[in-house]
Amino acid sequence: MPKSFVAAVVVIAFGTAAFGQGRGGGASRTPWGHPDLQGRWTNATLTLLERPVEFGSKEFFTEEEAAGYSKTALERFLAANNFTEEAALSGEFEPGVWVEERSIVSTHRTSLIIGPTGRLPPLTPAARARVAARNALRSDDGPEGRSLNERCLWFPAGGPPLLPSISYNSNHQIIQTPTHVLIYTEMGPAVRIIPLDGRPHLRDRLRQWHGDSRGRFEGETLVVETTNFTDQTQFRGSGENLRLIERFQRVDRDTIRYQVTANDPTSWTDSWTAEVPMRRLDGLLYEFACHEGNRGLANILSGARAIESR
Repeated sequence: MPKSFVAAVVVIAFGTAAFGQGRGGGASRTPWGHPDLQGRWTNATLTLLERPVEFGSKEFFTEEEAAGYSKTALERFLAANNFTEEAALSGEFEPGVWVEERSIVSTHRTSLIIGPTGRLPPLTPAARARVAARNALRSDDGPEGRSLNERCLWFPAGGPPLLPSISYNSNHQIIQTPTHVLIYTEMGPAVRIIPLDGRPHLRDRLRQWHGDSRGRFEGETLVVETTNFTDQTQFRGSGENLRLIERFQRVDRDTIRYQVTANDPTSWTDSWTAEVPMRRLDGLLYEFACHEGNRGLANILSGARAIESR
């Protein structure tokens, strides 16, 4: 029986080790010596991906500013994501309904994107044309014309990049073996199996919705490079040439610092980097059975037929 399989069974059956002092006085490590990232984590937050324009180049709030911003953070978050009306109808942001407990990030950054502007770089002309063409294909004629997440095929929260969902299920579980890291995302669900053995990426003609990930440890940090995306999935205008570098670092028992750098010269005029803390999740992850009893897509199409009949 492969050692990696045995290790996975041990991790799943007995859970993760407590975070504490490992060999050499550092953070907790797995029995085979890697930094221990295992557990259930949430990256849900009300901090926006892009910095609100009124904050200019201000990268961090003071304590007083953070307290003031927190009072309006939910309204700003919903408005920035065009979600105000839907949230009012569904009530999902009411306490104790659907969404995880959310606040602005503990680092008091004014946006998840770091750096002087705190915003995504402009799209290239080719990317703007590609986005317009993709939007033009959207229709109510059949399920193929609807978005991938409406069809329960792919959800951005599963990443990469591993950034919070707009609404709910921004929850993840990390499982490690000596040769692989597995990241399971509650939304979708999505499962990424990341080899650590130095194997090359897939051949260029082989494309996957979540890309092709390869990982390695650099000191206390798990570094994951992902390429080979498809032209069907996209993040804020990205294309199949997207290349991501993710970094996972366990900073204490209850926190992983997650940072991602995106590079796609065919889509953006520059690369960009975002950072979001992943906080320990005390609850469980549950099955996201998107198609089971799902009437959403059928209702969208039947509604379109009703409008046509008028």
